[in-house]
Amino acid sequence: MSAPALVILAAGVGSRFGGLKQLAPVGPHGEALLDYGVYDAVRAGFRNVVLVIRREVEELFRRHVADVIGPGVAVSYAHQALEPPPAAPGRTKPWGTGHAVLAAAWGIRGPFAVMNADDYYGAGAFRLLFDHFAGAADHALVGYTLRETTSTHGGVSRAIVELDAQGYLARLTEVADIAGRGSTYTGRTIHGETVTLDGSELVSMNLWGFTRDVLAVLEQQFAAFLAAADRASDAEFLLSTALDEQMRAGRARLRVLPAPDRWLGMTFAADVPAVRDEIASLVRAGVYPADLRDAFTCL
Repeated sequence: MSAPALVILAAGVGSRFGGLKQLAPVGPHGEALLDYGVYDAVRAGFRNVVLVIRREVEELFRRHVADVIGPGVAVSYAHQALEPPPAAPGRTKPWGTGHAVLAAAWGIRGPFAVMNADDYYGAGAFRLLFDHFAGAADHALVGYTLRETTSTHGGVSRAIVELDAQGYLARLTEVADIAGRGSTYTGRTIHGETVTLDGSELVSMNLWGFTRDVLAVLEQQFAAFLAAADRASDAEFLLSTALDEQMRAGRARLRVLPAPDRWLGMTFAADVPAVRDEIASLVRAGVYPADLRDAFTCL
């Protein structure tokens, strides 16, 4: 088996954040969260990073990668096109995470992981995925505990994970506007139904492990998504929804791997100071070097 690749989803417009949060500096020397993800993934055994971006910000990403990650890691770029088809005139945002993976398909030759550029997953999560690829032919999803993935600055969207008795995904439900209210959390489904949660639920933070077989099915699903007569003009083709449909149709099995490390992320600009403090704590504890630039040269 060839070494698995890493696909990084970095084409979001950051409307709630108010800017290009994928490159927001959080490390001691201006490192972004994606740099820590690449560092952890490469140390776990992943190779051939594919960054999925918008064409208009490519130069910013290229300069950042050259400055921090350097030439020792093979990084290529895939464009998630914003140009809408005739069925969605005026649309300006990407088609969602499922479409982003399809945009990277040309650079994928074997098994691959998918991560968000603006999330921190911890080194243990990438080791879990790498070990999964070595011993299983199923897809995988790393799950995090809901209460550890919310923000004190506003509601967040999460895909709630339900397991079967063997630890495989039984159901994945998108819930938006999740916020803590006392000892509980509430949100709403895509159908507008209110959901009450206790915070112990596993959720998807878009850290996946796929075999290449997933791509052909995603292509079929995306074509059906675009052709749907009742599709809302702002609808997104989400990985969580697509894989839930694949699983229910018997076209995929997903092993759920509970995350061994804490998640960090930035939905809102106000989340950044806390993330910087957490990264600084990890550096002080010796989990990461003070300057990733030097560390990448030694990988």
